[in-house]
Amino acid sequence: MNAKSIVIFSVVGGVLITILTGLVSSTPPMLVGAMWYGYPLAWLFRLVLAPEYFPWRVDVTALLLDIVAWSVVVAVVLFVVKKMSG
Repeated sequence: MNAKSIVIFSVVGGVLITILTGLVSSTPPMLVGAMWYGYPLAWLFRLVLAPEYFPWRVDVTALLLDIVAWSVVVAVVLFVVKKMSG
């Protein structure tokens, strides 16, 4: 596995993990009126109190930061696996 394939796999893995964390609620315990989704940064918000307006909001900055964070994690894991396998 060369450096180019590690970068490609890490970006694809980062995007997939970020999208999957959009299924996990990360709402703070005392918050009322909205549901937060995404980890480590909440990037998807669902308004509960005023659903007559479009209830879903996406924070693009947090989404991109999550993709970068998960891509770095996947890259580190791939790098360690590559070094361990010889």
